[in-house]
Amino acid sequence: MSTDVIFEPLHFRSLTVKNRIFRSNIAGRFDFYNGSGSRARINFEERFAKGGLGAIISSHVPVHIRGRILPNYATIDCDERIPFWRRLGEKVHEHGCAYILQLSHGGRQRDIPGVENDRSKGLSSTSKADPLHGFLCQAMKRDEIKQVTRYFADGARRAREAGLDGVELHACNGYLINQFLSSGINDRRDEYGGPLENRARFLLDIIGAVRQAVGHDFHLQVKVSAADHNNAVAFWEKKGNTLEDTIRVCKWMEEVGVDALHISTGSSFPHPLNPPGGFPLADAVRIYDTMLSSGIHTFRFYLLLRYRLLRPIFNLLWNRTKGDTIEGINVNDAGEIKRHVNIPVLCTGGFQTASYIRRVISEGYCDGVAIARALVANPDLVKVFADGKELPDKPCTYCNKCLLHVVEDPLGCYDVSRYDGDYDRMMQEIMSVFEPSL
Repeated sequence: MSTDVIFEPLHFRSLTVKNRIFRSNIAGRFDFYNGSGSRARINFEERFAKGGLGAIISSHVPVHIRGRILPNYATIDCDERIPFWRRLGEKVHEHGCAYILQLSHGGRQRDIPGVENDRSKGLSSTSKADPLHGFLCQAMKRDEIKQVTRYFADGARRAREAGLDGVELHACNGYLINQFLSSGINDRRDEYGGPLENRARFLLDIIGAVRQAVGHDFHLQVKVSAADHNNAVAFWEKKGNTLEDTIRVCKWMEEVGVDALHISTGSSFPHPLNPPGGFPLADAVRIYDTMLSSGIHTFRFYLLLRYRLLRPIFNLLWNRTKGDTIEGINVNDAGEIKRHVNIPVLCTGGFQTASYIRRVISEGYCDGVAIARALVANPDLVKVFADGKELPDKPCTYCNKCLLHVVEDPLGCYDVSRYDGDYDRMMQEIMSVFEPSL
C-alpha cells in the first residue's frame, strides 16, 4: 500500500487527508424543509466514510435560504445549525475520514425555490433569466453583494465551530459565484462586471471575508469550472470563460490564501459535459414536471423531453458538443491549471478505474480525484482499490439516473441492471439510508 499513489496521504497547508480519493459534492433531499439536518444525511455520509475515503466534500450547503437550489437540504445559515454539522462530522471522523463543507448559493439557478422564495427572484450578477430553464433573477445591488459575502464568511465560521476539517466554495456549474465570474452570464457595468478582474471581485471578496472569519489555519478550497462552455446547449449564447481566464483566476485565488482547487466544467448543472454520460429521457419526463413552475422556459424544455417527435431537437442541442470521453473528462484542463499554481489540485469527472487514477496523479495532472456517481453505485470503491482490483464487480454505468431522480426522489443508484433487474432489491438499497432513523 505504501507504494500505491492512491493511498499516499495528501498534505494541504493545514490539513492532511489519508489518501487521494475524495467524495465529490453529492447528496439528496434528505433533510427538513426549514434547513435543519436529519439522521438520514448522517447515515448517507457515514456510508462513504466507512468505505475508506480520504475525505468527503458535502453536497451544496446553502449559506442563506434564498440561495438554496432545492428544498430539504441542510443549511449553514444560522448558529442553530452548528450542532447538527458537529454530530455529522464526528460520525465521519470515527472512520478516519475528513469532512469538508461546501458553501453554496444558487443565485438564479434554483431548481425548486421553495414556498418562502416563490415571490422573490433569484439573486444574480444579471437580470437575464437562464437560457435553459428560464429561472428568473435580478442583478444584485452592492449592499446585497456585501451581505451575501458575509453569509459565506459566517458559514465558514460555523463550519469551523462545528469541528469540520475545511470548507469549499462552490464557484462553478452555473451557481452564484460562477454567474459573476462568467463573461457569458455577467453583464454588469459596475466594479463587479466587465473585465475579468472585476468579474472575479465577488469571489476574491468572499475568500478574503472567509479568511478573516476563520483565520489562515483552516482549510479553504474552491471548486471552479475550467471553462464555461456556456453555449453548449443554447448555441446563441456567449461561450463564457476560457481555460486561460480560469488559470488567471486560480493564480489570484492562490495569492489571497486558497489552499486547493477542485476542477470541474460548465456554467450550468446539468450540462452536456457535466456529468458526462447518458441522459435518460424516460426518467427525465417523469421527474421534470416537478420543475415546471420554476422557470419561464421549463414547459418548452418539458415538451422537448415528453414527445417523441420533438426529442431529436433535444438530442441535437444536448449532444452537439459532447464527445466520447467520460472518465477523466476534466484531466487535461486540471493538468494545465496545475502547471500554473503551487497548491494542490483535485479533479472531478467520472473516475472509477484504479490504474487510470494512479496514472493521472503520478503524471501530475492532479493531486487527487473527486468522485460522485461511481461512489453512489459503490460506496466501498476505495476498499475495492485496496484489494488490488481495477474496478468493482458492478461499476457505475454513467447512466445519470441518480442525478435526475434527486430532484424529487431519494438519492441512490437507479440503474436496475446493476441489481440484475431486481427492482425491489434496488429500492431496498436506496431506502436503506433512512435506517436507523433515530
